[in-house]
Amino acid sequence: MAEQYKIGEFLIDLSRNQITQDTKPQIIPPKALAVLTYLAKHQGKVISQDELLDNVWKGTVVSPNTLQRSIAQLRKALGDDGKEQTYIKTHAKQGYSLEQNVHWLTKEEQAIQFQKQDPADTLLGHVNKIGQCDDYEESINKPLLKNTYVLSLFTFLILVVISVYYFTAQPSKPFSIGQIRALTATDGKELASIYSPDGKYIIFHRYSEEECINDIWAKNLETQQEYKLSKNMDIYGQHRFSKDGKKIIVIRTVDCGEPVTQKKCYQLMSLDFEKALNAPQEMDLILECKNSEIRRPYWLNNGNIALMQKHTERWQLVSFESNEKHSKVLHSGFVYHYDYSPEQDLLAVTSIKEDSQYYIDIIKPNGELISSHPIHLPPEITGHRFIRPNFSPIENTLIFSTGRQLFSMTFDGEIQNISIPVDKPFSSPMFHPDGDRGLVIKGVYDTDIISVDLNDGSSSVISRSNTAENNAVYQPNGSYIAFESARSGEAQVWVTNHSITTQLSQLPTDSYVTGMKWSSDGKNILMSANSTLFNISLDKVQTPIKTSLPILALLHWDDNKNSALVFAQFNGVKKLAQVNLSSGVVQKLTDKRVNWATKTDTGAIVLTDHMGRFWVSSAIEYQSITALNMQGGDNKRFFIRDNKIYGINNLNQVWCYDIQTKDFETITTLTKNTENITDIKNNKLLVTKRQVANKEVVELLLVK
Repeated sequence: MAEQYKIGEFLIDLSRNQITQDTKPQIIPPKALAVLTYLAKHQGKVISQDELLDNVWKGTVVSPNTLQRSIAQLRKALGDDGKEQTYIKTHAKQGYSLEQNVHWLTKEEQAIQFQKQDPADTLLGHVNKIGQCDDYEESINKPLLKNTYVLSLFTFLILVVISVYYFTAQPSKPFSIGQIRALTATDGKELASIYSPDGKYIIFHRYSEEECINDIWAKNLETQQEYKLSKNMDIYGQHRFSKDGKKIIVIRTVDCGEPVTQKKCYQLMSLDFEKALNAPQEMDLILECKNSEIRRPYWLNNGNIALMQKHTERWQLVSFESNEKHSKVLHSGFVYHYDYSPEQDLLAVTSIKEDSQYYIDIIKPNGELISSHPIHLPPEITGHRFIRPNFSPIENTLIFSTGRQLFSMTFDGEIQNISIPVDKPFSSPMFHPDGDRGLVIKGVYDTDIISVDLNDGSSSVISRSNTAENNAVYQPNGSYIAFESARSGEAQVWVTNHSITTQLSQLPTDSYVTGMKWSSDGKNILMSANSTLFNISLDKVQTPIKTSLPILALLHWDDNKNSALVFAQFNGVKKLAQVNLSSGVVQKLTDKRVNWATKTDTGAIVLTDHMGRFWVSSAIEYQSITALNMQGGDNKRFFIRDNKIYGINNLNQVWCYDIQTKDFETITTLTKNTENITDIKNNKLLVTKRQVANKEVVELLLVK
């Protein structure tokens, strides 16, 4: 049994993270209990802050504030107001001591406590007594069927009580969702929603599918009236309010006039919110970045603007002082998300550090580190997923979504599942100033797989559902087509031969598939999903392949050499790499910033860089394919068949380039809703087409 001890009238049960008084348990954070246990083991002795930090937070950098929060939690649980200090005493500039006597329970005493606390154990005792027959002769003469029925009934009751106890004895969730209601409901996309500081408005983007641009809107939650805030539609990113609620800052993305290091330039803009409620407004330029990318602006209480800034392939967190046009680095690790709490004046930064471990760092706007803890993802969160936690109304607690699941995370990096899966994925919540509700973006993304006959221009449906169907590839030497679909509720690999459609993979909730390739004989599929490679046979045997680094996407499979071309994560940075599928060793191939890549029939690597340029590997360096300049469409992929490169540009023109003859031709033009082209066989092109791409702003009403 786990360790239990008593301090006065309080029972401390480390197995349940509980402090119990008069049969009333309180759930206590594990770190706080670890502090109490360390003090209990040294009862009456003054323990310094450094000693407590070193022993309770081994290998983790935290500030004394973290320890002080744990002490405050313990005093509250023990009914110690901190002034009289009956239990935990503070010794100025020395540390803390536990003043009450400690009684460590023996195994026998723990067993008694277990029976007292466990209703299932109590019932089992009653059942055992009932099962003892007073009259042995009478009992053996009763029909066996009746005895079996009684035993089954009691067994059922035991299981029911155990189940009830199990679910009710778990740590209480910080809140639950009482109601979900839509705040916007159009045929387009509404996204990137936040509350105004006074909580009266929501601000959101309304996206034009036709123009692929958006504008900024506000909605009065009381009157339901909507206001167009931005005068001109453009490519706007995330937006935030100033502390007084009078201005909004937003990132605008534009084409660089003379691109040198990147195709897009990023502008930090300011909008007068009060004026925009009367009429749409032009925006003021605060800052422009032509050689780096910026995102996620936050107006800090000190008047500076926090930004994520990307140099090459690594994001860092900076603070920009707009008056003096000066910036300061607040966090130089690989930052992939952060959130800011104006009420606490703290930043919560999620990052990957040199040990490839995910961390949650709490810092002040001046860059001072308050605490730093590794994040240990629970089994429900698959793969090396980038989680994006935001501040919540619960003290020292962040909230994030992985799609159809909602989780809480403490400042110590401890994660708890706080909701059951919902029908459609939604984003991490942004909370109302009152803390009683939150905004999420919920949407439907429906794509179908179409076959286009390049001989006569006719088309036919290969796979259609009301969810996403993607990445179809023909089976070598066979009639199957493999594709990715979420039609069963989760992203899975499927195969179809036009008459029979079968699910091959078995992936858990909130999974993500990032590539699939057939073996040369068409008998197996190599799949990348949840940062892992899997080999799947047509009889549904799914075998994971261990690799030395997380796999972000599968690009090419050479089953003869037992190797694969992949994107792998090197300390948080995506790099083009090759995997030895026998040893699992991942080897980086280039430091280039690569958007997409694959291999030719002869083993040469063809790739596109972040500028959309095509390159092919040679003996000592990559050579530019100048004939394909301007053909690399934004976020468009390409593939190679029979030493010919097939791609699609921003004009939706499908083109073909012969690597050997260097001949280039435009084959056909597809409709605007074309997402990608993925394979070709017998002059029949597999195309992913978007049917529906709706997003709406939804409000979660919370029950605390």
